[in-house]
Amino acid sequence: MGRAATAQSFYGRWAALYDGIARYTPGVARLRERAAAALDLSPGDTVVEMGCGTGANLPYLRERVGPEGTVVGVDFTGPVLDRARGLVERRGWGNVHVVRGDAARPPVAGGVDGVLASFVVGMLADPAGTVDDWCDLVEPDGTVVLLDAARSERRVAAPVNAAFRAVTVLSTPSTLQLRYDDSPHERLFERMTAARAALRRRAAAVAHEERWLGIVRLTGGRVRPAEQPSQR
Repeated sequence: MGRAATAQSFYGRWAALYDGIARYTPGVARLRERAAAALDLSPGDTVVEMGCGTGANLPYLRERVGPEGTVVGVDFTGPVLDRARGLVERRGWGNVHVVRGDAARPPVAGGVDGVLASFVVGMLADPAGTVDDWCDLVEPDGTVVLLDAARSERRVAAPVNAAFRAVTVLSTPSTLQLRYDDSPHERLFERMTAARAALRRRAAAVAHEERWLGIVRLTGGRVRPAEQPSQR
């Protein structure tokens, strides 16, 4: 079984558990609200969420674009998407669409006003290249927002980092593996760092927040027009 198939099987099997964590972890609702706000959307806008999971962010995005806007959620795991679709159907949202696809190759033509990816870039094989592609989908002056978790670089966060390492191992397919040649939590940090560096190259910063002693980081950027490259 390939890496992608393994991940789909893993997250599909634990869809109900991840749905509960995504919605009811203390403080997570505020994080999702802040991520949606950082997109700086207006009524009538179109926003795409890469790796929408069970749909925990969809209510916040739909609130921002209103009934006249469009929300598209993309994920590659069937059982996870079933839960997102169920949410959309229960709410009766005709302007919220959930589609199956790979966040690294999203079935989106472009011309959108915002892209959100929460707790996704750590799973990407090429986070920098993928974030660059997401920026290409966004209209000039549109926004890309990344919300992710990785080890904190603060000294006071050592106990939290230890707990985070354990959670990362348990949530890495497959959970039967106890030892890794390539540490999952270090790999997660490297991918998150690469994704943010790519966003800084393409966009002017509009948001940067750290929560939970620096474990969770929110970064938002307004994509520059092609003729205005970064001066970094």
